[in-house]
Amino acid sequence: MQFIDEASIDVAAGNGGDGCVSFLRERNRPKGGPDGGNGGRGGDVYLRVEPGLNTLVDYRFKRHFRAANGRHGEGGQKTGRCGEDQYLPVPIGTKVSNAENGLLLGELITTNSSLLVARGGDAGRGNMTYASSTNRTPYRHTKGEQGEQLRIRLELQLLADIGLLGMPNAGKSSLIHKLSAARPKVADYPFTTLTPQLGLVRRQGSEAVIADIPGLIAGSAQGRGLGSRFLRHVNRTSLLWHVVDVCPDDSPLAHYRIIRDEIRQSELPGLADKPCWLVLNKIDLLENDRIEQLRQTFRAELGESIPIHAISAMTGEGCEQLALAALEHIRNAASEAQEA
Repeated sequence: MQFIDEASIDVAAGNGGDGCVSFLRERNRPKGGPDGGNGGRGGDVYLRVEPGLNTLVDYRFKRHFRAANGRHGEGGQKTGRCGEDQYLPVPIGTKVSNAENGLLLGELITTNSSLLVARGGDAGRGNMTYASSTNRTPYRHTKGEQGEQLRIRLELQLLADIGLLGMPNAGKSSLIHKLSAARPKVADYPFTTLTPQLGLVRRQGSEAVIADIPGLIAGSAQGRGLGSRFLRHVNRTSLLWHVVDVCPDDSPLAHYRIIRDEIRQSELPGLADKPCWLVLNKIDLLENDRIEQLRQTFRAELGESIPIHAISAMTGEGCEQLALAALEHIRNAASEAQEA
């Protein structure tokens, strides 16, 4: 299935049914009075999380959705039937905004949650509701109101605990492959990963979801290489892993600085403030002396507060220690959040 993480659709709630003007006429009650019923309310339009859905591809070709109108009232004090609501399935993590003015309408971030995006029109009143001691034969009634209509923008933000960042071919896909049951495409050339991937890591009774986004390049924060679209998929994570290839043609430190600067320039709120660990990958290709030298180089750049993990996603060296440390970090962060 093609991964689609953005869509704009038009939604229209149902119109309310009109109230009815009617008078009871029976053999024994030639002037039985007004009996025009109210109309039915128009149907609402909701977005609802669909378990197992992970893309917005359903809205790539069909973009117009409408709930049913309410039925008109009838004589005999019969109220019109309400219009059926329209429920549109979306993946968990969908952000919804008004496409015209950018106003945020809501976010669907919990299982089985739903969001009302267009309210149905109120029903019209029949003439029986206007009867009074001074007006026993009212002809007054009201028409049903129109339902809301608007264009909404859907943006999917993957829900994960750990987000992987790095240049193309840094080894992020290999790492998520090693730590989880996910099977992203892995090859020795840039831009292997073209869509975000999720993997589940389980260790010692704890688990965490890892999001692997396509490799970033210089200018990603401004949209080059679609980096600005992919960055939002790690914006909800509690921990970032910055994966750096230790043996590129130029300096690993230069690659690190490119991604670090992109994160700082990103307009996503709070992304630059997230805990970000440095993961030096492909150490199986280096001698121990060179690995230690790189550690010292990055320690001078980062200071003492940022953890540095040296691993090989190919052989698995250092991967278990990285996974266990991350799970502990996530547990502690969750405990602190509950206490707060």
